[in-house]
Amino acid sequence: MIINTGQRTDIPAFYSAWFVNRLTEGFVLVRNPYNPQRVTRYRLTPDVVDLIGFCTKNPEPMLPHLDLLKPFGQYWYVTVTPYGKDIEPNVPGKLRVLESFRRLSDAVGPERVGWRYDPILINEDWSVQRHIRAFSYMAEALSGYTRTAVISFIDLYGKTRRNFPQARAVSAEDRLALGKAFAGICRQHGMTLRPCAEGSELAAFGADCSGCMTVAMYEEALHRRLKVPVRTSARKACACCLGGDIGAYNSCGHLCRYCYANADAAAVRENMRQHDPRSPLLIGHLRPGDTVCDAPQESWIDPQLELPLA
Repeated sequence: MIINTGQRTDIPAFYSAWFVNRLTEGFVLVRNPYNPQRVTRYRLTPDVVDLIGFCTKNPEPMLPHLDLLKPFGQYWYVTVTPYGKDIEPNVPGKLRVLESFRRLSDAVGPERVGWRYDPILINEDWSVQRHIRAFSYMAEALSGYTRTAVISFIDLYGKTRRNFPQARAVSAEDRLALGKAFAGICRQHGMTLRPCAEGSELAAFGADCSGCMTVAMYEEALHRRLKVPVRTSARKACACCLGGDIGAYNSCGHLCRYCYANADAAAVRENMRQHDPRSPLLIGHLRPGDTVCDAPQESWIDPQLELPLA
């Protein structure tokens, strides 16, 4: 199976010590965000976890611990956008993140690290042309270190509207202009442009609109074939294979204004205060009345195809 760490928070950036402890002890507990008294126990062992997926804005804290991940397959997305502290107040400087990206790629291989340039927002500070210049600069900096560049345009979720009321949807004209330019830049640097949950409107420019966390991408990272159970995505526009997520909402300290996973800064501060690196739960500890259930887990690697993929 696939374990995902990054749809609800940024574990490498803020909780690397906790994650190291979870890998060492071989299991993790995850509180259901919609039924908090229900807790799922996942084994973190390579006999049942084929791949661990990461999505982070700062992989640097995990770089000293990559040896712990060697028994597992892994795929990393590192988000590098051009925004400043007014939009991403606690994200490290871009040059530092780009350098961490390159170090990560050197360690695990460019087929296991993707670049996310998202979400894209257009306003008086960030025009189409400014985005094209920023994307081109970053693509050149990451050339040879990744094969994938993912983009998406800002979604105005309820949490986003509350925390970033100035945000507005990106027009169709601007989406097409950016998609065309970005696809060309990607080709120059050996990357595939992958729109995330944006339909197929950019396919005409050479973008791969099949998804950004697909079975095929995981197979390339593993050099193995997978037999993945058929599942229905929670998002109609999303074709990705996400796996079990071990994160928690309202716990990402980046506090990006466009974030869909944080309700408000006060909730994040309180949850981070409750974090204990020694606990099997990311936030807090087990409570009276909690029900712990073992997740059904099995390897998805196809035993009929043992040889590495060509």
